[in-house]
Amino acid sequence: MPAKTPWTVDAYATEKGESPAWSFMKGLQGRDKAEAIALVKLLEEQGNALRRPQSGTLGQGLFELRGKQIRLFYLFLPNRVAVLLDGEIKKQDAIPLATLRRVRQYQALVMKRQPAIASREKKR
Repeated sequence: MPAKTPWTVDAYATEKGESPAWSFMKGLQGRDKAEAIALVKLLEEQGNALRRPQSGTLGQGLFELRGKQIRLFYLFLPNRVAVLLDGEIKKQDAIPLATLRRVRQYQALVMKRQPAIASREKKR
C-alpha cells in the first residue's frame, strides 16, 4: 500500500514577511516547544482527518491544534495545504475574544490572497 502524501504545512505571513505562528513557536521552550512541534507533525501527517482531542473546529473554516498547554490556529487550502495562523499558551478553556478576533483577521487576509477559495466559502 503506497504511503499517503503528507500535507504541506505553511504559515500566514504579514506584508512585512513576519509569521505570527512561527514567531510564537520559536519563543516556546521545553515541553511546550516539543508539544507544538508534535502537533504540527500530526497536522502534516493527518491533515483534515485529524480530530479531537488534537484538533477542534472553531467554525467558518477555522481550526485549532490542541495540546495540553498549546493552541495553534489554522485553516485549510486546496491541494493538501494547511496554513498556521497564530498560537497561544492556553490559560483557560475558552479562547479569549481578542485572540479569536486576531486569528479570524489573519484568516480573512489569507482568504483574500486566495480569491477562488474566498468565493466558494461565501457560498456556504
